[in-house]
Amino acid sequence: MKFHDTIAAIATARGEAGIGIVRVSGPLALPIATDLFRSPRAVSPSQLPTYTLTYGHVVDPNASDAVVDEVLLGIMHAPKTYTGEDIVEFNCHGGTVPLTAVLDLVVKHGARLAEPGEFTKRAFLNGRLDLAQAEAVAELIASKTDLSRKIAIEALAGKLSETVNQLNDRIAALLAEIEASVDFPEEDLDFMKVEAQLECARTVQRDLTVLLETADEGRLISEGVNVAILGKPNVGKSSLLNALVGTARAIVTDIPGTTRDTIEEAINIGGIPLKLFDTAGIRQTDDIVEQQGVQRSRAVLDKAELLLLMFDASQPLNDADIDLLQTAQAQQVILILNKTDLPVVTSAAVLLAYCPKKRIVETVIPQGKGLEALKTAVSEELLGDAFVVGESPIVTNARHQDALRRAHDGLNYAIESLADGMPPELVAVDLRISLDALGDIVGKTTTEDILDRIFSQFCVGK
Repeated sequence: MKFHDTIAAIATARGEAGIGIVRVSGPLALPIATDLFRSPRAVSPSQLPTYTLTYGHVVDPNASDAVVDEVLLGIMHAPKTYTGEDIVEFNCHGGTVPLTAVLDLVVKHGARLAEPGEFTKRAFLNGRLDLAQAEAVAELIASKTDLSRKIAIEALAGKLSETVNQLNDRIAALLAEIEASVDFPEEDLDFMKVEAQLECARTVQRDLTVLLETADEGRLISEGVNVAILGKPNVGKSSLLNALVGTARAIVTDIPGTTRDTIEEAINIGGIPLKLFDTAGIRQTDDIVEQQGVQRSRAVLDKAELLLLMFDASQPLNDADIDLLQTAQAQQVILILNKTDLPVVTSAAVLLAYCPKKRIVETVIPQGKGLEALKTAVSEELLGDAFVVGESPIVTNARHQDALRRAHDGLNYAIESLADGMPPELVAVDLRISLDALGDIVGKTTTEDILDRIFSQFCVGK
């Protein structure tokens, strides 16, 4: 990409809407607006104050100023803009035809079409955002729940970057101390003792570990979890799916084996996006179609991170139930004892005898009994009951998690080298591994090909 070019793109979603925006950034943004924009005020766009909207029309100068669309022109003067460059935005009528017509005119008058993420990449290269903040923009756009939105907003505000930079500064200070002892061994300087260096490195490592430990929960919030509902026929699986989704998504009858195929629905529980699978009841059957449904139900076990195993309180356990309970011992599971309004044959104690350390929720799905308790159990099973957003930054990005692991490993090596009395030059090498890894997160040490890969995942227009 040539960053002295002027770029343009449609910055709003495709389709019919009240408003659509064509965004232009770069040195020709204002001259292009001057060529194409006509206002009753007869003022040149370059003379308009920054952060203002002006009513007028986009015209085609090569067609006797024929009106292309009625617009509001947004003016933002460098350097206090999203990209750090001059930006103009044509707020047009929404719809493919008017937006494309305006964009075509902008390109004919000197701009080029922006690459995916190029506006945000320019913001990064011009120092408006660091790399972690730039990635937070994409995460904010892609957020599936209000919780993931809040985490992305905090990262965009620099909360994660601030913590990473503080860790970086503390490691850099330790590295400077160690390198000074190598460079000036004969000087009468009061260097930090090895015991103090060890304590300093261990303290930083503890804080780094705390940040790294948020990554698993953060990934759940940003990417979501596959959750499967399993049980024998007519235990209430489809009724549970409908209750959680809030609509009659699955057919519910008193006839066992009604669900023949796997049904998928996306829901949000406790701020975690879940892909919920309602599966065919697991049992022995001579019905060929139902057999295929049972096989698919068992296949869901392989890709589900959380299993909701349902049991009928009014019926004794059979072989299929016991098979599920044995499966539960090795996986992340919540046991659901349904139909507890009927005379109880299978109690919670019976289930817990097979799986003593698993969560269990008693429900009566048609009455809504136990649904809120189930939602709480799902949230706590996935995030833990002590998870709180806002107290410290949360890592939601796989690239950041990998960089933090490398930084943690580098500190580990440094601590082992110090403890073993290794030469300070080797300790310095280990500390530099940590510094480079942390620098990858905020973009201090990131290579061009990694930047291209990151920003190529953005939508065009952002």
